[in-house]
Amino acid sequence: MKTIRKLLILPLVLLVTACGTTNTVPITGRKTNLLVNDAQILSLSTQQYQDYMKGAKLSSDKTNTEMVKRVGQRLSTAVETYLKNNGYASELQNFQWEFNLVADNQANAFCMPGGKIVVFEGILPLTKDETGLAIVLGHEIAHAVAKHSAEQLSKQMRQQYAAQIGGTVLSQVAKSKGLGSGTVSLIDMAGKIGFKFANLKYSRDNESEADHLGVIFAAMAGYDPQQAIPFWQRMAQQSGSSGKSDLFSDHPSNEKRIAALQQLMPEALKYYNPPIVAPAQKSAPATAKKAVVTQKTTRKKKTTVARKTTARKK
Repeated sequence: MKTIRKLLILPLVLLVTACGTTNTVPITGRKTNLLVNDAQILSLSTQQYQDYMKGAKLSSDKTNTEMVKRVGQRLSTAVETYLKNNGYASELQNFQWEFNLVADNQANAFCMPGGKIVVFEGILPLTKDETGLAIVLGHEIAHAVAKHSAEQLSKQMRQQYAAQIGGTVLSQVAKSKGLGSGTVSLIDMAGKIGFKFANLKYSRDNESEADHLGVIFAAMAGYDPQQAIPFWQRMAQQSGSSGKSDLFSDHPSNEKRIAALQQLMPEALKYYNPPIVAPAQKSAPATAKKAVVTQKTTRKKKTTVARKTTARKK
């Protein structure tokens, strides 16, 4: 699943918030330093989400559309309850949940900050049922709760700072050392490649954290977190991956995901409360059963007495 990360770069006036704010991710407890506040990131993401939805084609399948909204609502309610009860009540104002199913054959889904989530029809054959869908939506909700988009944007902003400062310093060093423009360009290119690899690993870390939070969110909502394993096995089979390196990917390999989820399962199961399903038909009360037996016994006795009386008359 991909979190939309191509957010518009903020004007330079916003870049003065160099110190940033510290954000603590629920459940994992990981601390991050963000250079953008909630209002800024939500303003950017809302505009991009609206632009995307203008060009998207909503699914015409009412049953699946209702399922996406139903499962999404159940998950978001459980997540908000957890946040409220665990010291994150102030975060609830940042979420305006929306779940849409679009007509797209990709096996994918994405999340925007603030809880705008889009599911592509192409992933439903792999989710198979509501529990499988809950695994996907839990993962996407986790991106929003952990503020991964703000974290990514903050990373890009720091890199811009470094590139601007580095470019100035590099030019001064080049002049003092008598380096040619070709050498300067090569050093600059090496720096950019280094940033690229840092971003790839950084994104994989976010995806792994979303997997972690996602199965727990699904469990909180009453969905069996163990179904995350067969879901990712189906994803692996569909993508045809078999132990390939994830070095050049912004997502962990399916094999690594499955192994990590298997290790997380004992933790996830602690949050799992299966919904209580009422039996289709309750058994008759004991007093009613006793009354039926008594009636049968009485009828049997009357029949026996009647037979004996008839026999005497004869």
